[in-house]
Amino acid sequence: MRDLGGENFTRSLGRSLIESLRSTGAFVLFTAQAVIALLTHPFFLSEFIRQVYAIGMRSLFLTSTVGFCVGLVFAMQTVNILKRFGAVNYLAVVVGLAIVTELGPVLTGIMVAARAGAGISAEVGSMKVTRQIDALKVTAIDPMKFLVATRVLACVAVLPILTAVADVLGIIGGWIVGASIGNIAPAEYLNTTYRYIRVVDVYPGLLKTLFFGLVIGLLACFQGFRTSGGTEGVGVSTTLTVQRAALAVAICDVFLTRMLGLVLG
Repeated sequence: MRDLGGENFTRSLGRSLIESLRSTGAFVLFTAQAVIALLTHPFFLSEFIRQVYAIGMRSLFLTSTVGFCVGLVFAMQTVNILKRFGAVNYLAVVVGLAIVTELGPVLTGIMVAARAGAGISAEVGSMKVTRQIDALKVTAIDPMKFLVATRVLACVAVLPILTAVADVLGIIGGWIVGASIGNIAPAEYLNTTYRYIRVVDVYPGLLKTLFFGLVIGLLACFQGFRTSGGTEGVGVSTTLTVQRAALAVAICDVFLTRMLGLVLG
């Protein structure tokens, strides 16, 4: 008697694998087209500025709040551990380094993926299902230049700035906890932060956000361009964008941390 369950599982696995390969290949081709669009004229400066505002200013409150809260919570958790070893004066070092090297960049990237990535995918997807992208082609406007290049570059430009703001607010959150719970003099906390956190500790995290912004922008636009099936399809594309962009940020962080560690020592 044939094992229908095993056969169905094999077929399902095969279909999933083939679909994954097709999607990966399409994304690679889309990325190549986006890079060409970024490097060639014309460049729609006004659309780029509009996207910088839409992605940056509208994500600022979200990323800033998350950065500040993470600084508070991380300091609360760490101060009790350091008290056991009589090293509470090093709270500023632990909190500052954790935020600028890892927590700030990654959490900001995930928040931007959720906020801006979903917005880009929904906007582009709506234009796709209502044939507005076809209308751009009719009017001799390249959608890759007008829609993709501007949004991808805006993500790349804005994410380091949002991360820097989140880093500062996270350190301020740690400073509040250190002064109130750790009984550390406010001036001493800030002096310790300034003494031990160097520029070389900060810019690898900011450098990673450039790649995060690139990946988020590309994935959001890619999912938008693949949207089909009306408003329901827009919802599906938006959900997939948030899932895949957040996952891509986490995976890229692993490889970028290792690569930057090898390059920068």
